Amino acid sequence: MGYRISREDVRYLGSVAGRAALAEVDLLELTPATHLRDLERVRRAHGDRAAALVETVRLRRRAGAKLLDAGQWLFTDDALQQATPTLVARQRAARLAGRMVHDVTCSIGAELVELARVCPAVLGSDLDEVRLAIAAHNLGPHWLGAGDPDSQAPATDASAQTRNVMLARADALRPSSRDTVIIADPARRADGRRTHDPAELSPPLPDLLAAYTDRDLAVKCAPGLDFDRMGWSGEVEVVSLDGAVREACLWSSGLTEPGVTRRATVLSSKGAAWTITDAEPDDIDERAPGQWIIDPDGAVVRAGLVRHYASKHGLWQLDPRIAYLTGDTVPAGVRGFRILDRLDFREKSLRAELHRRDCGPLEILARGVDVDPDVLRSRLKLRGTRPHTLVITRVGRAATVFLCSTP
Repeated sequence: MGYRISREDVRYLGSVAGRAALAEVDLLELTPATHLRDLERVRRAHGDRAAALVETVRLRRRAGAKLLDAGQWLFTDDALQQATPTLVARQRAARLAGRMVHDVTCSIGAELVELARVCPAVLGSDLDEVRLAIAAHNLGPHWLGAGDPDSQAPATDASAQTRNVMLARADALRPSSRDTVIIADPARRADGRRTHDPAELSPPLPDLLAAYTDRDLAVKCAPGLDFDRMGWSGEVEVVSLDGAVREACLWSSGLTEPGVTRRATVLSSKGAAWTITDAEPDDIDERAPGQWIIDPDGAVVRAGLVRHYASKHGLWQLDPRIAYLTGDTVPAGVRGFRILDRLDFREKSLRAELHRRDCGPLEILARGVDVDPDVLRSRLKLRGTRPHTLVITRVGRAATVFLCSTP
């Protein structure tokens, strides 16, 4: 567990003295090997402030891979773990552009920053006073509507208004605004422990949905939830960023397009983005494998849109129950594996074929079969130089290996 930031820490860290101290601490390595030495050095210079300074610098360094332009932000460990990546928050905010929005679980303000760019009025609320104070700080450098603009020290009062953003302490389960779109992100972590049970979220997802049955609502949640079992009548959007599935978002029917109940949105930190929905065609051929195997983005798979994606790009499935696709061309910007050979899954004959091809580095993809890629790779005992990829899957009733060139 890391140090628990207090409201007094937030006031100090946002002051001129605090910012100067943070800049000084940021010059230290703060690695596991130097941690004790560095902490002692900070204690000698800053006394009781040392833990807050070191924790803040440590969290800022971690945040860089997730949050853009957050180099001067404050965090708590749990809040940073749950914070929405900037590009994901920006994509959601774009769908709400022009609307008045109330983020009822605003935490440290990662969503508020993006909403404030495109929405005329934004309200953020939370029960945690420390997180509200941090949110006020994190909003401040972008919208200097409170505090002394010359000092660049943002206000840390939880009732402060920063241009078009107002912060307030409120319970997410007790509606406290009118005529706003509600955004919520129930906490899935408590002291580092993650839960996937909707009833154990904070606030519980069933209670949250019941509290806003008559409102336009967007709720961020884990992509592994059984949305069909939940009986959600709006849209479920699954979002990936740079190939990793980040979240699902439940959109009420007033916030989505007619006929859309599932959407996959694929984002890239390089700027590319695309989306596909279940309103698009899903008719595909049943054919023998083509020249290539394509593993669809995880958002497409989690959203149940594999057939829709295949239809859009002229692909088809290796097996109707498996998410691997095949075709004679590879969609632009997608990684494909050119099929060199098709083999039955027999370890002895597979090892012989790989040795014959001078295989060394080996990527193993498996779906629909009980295979541990790391264990299999070690058992194959490859000593060659040429890289290959194995796609191991079930076609019909048989476990099948597709030997592919590595892209």
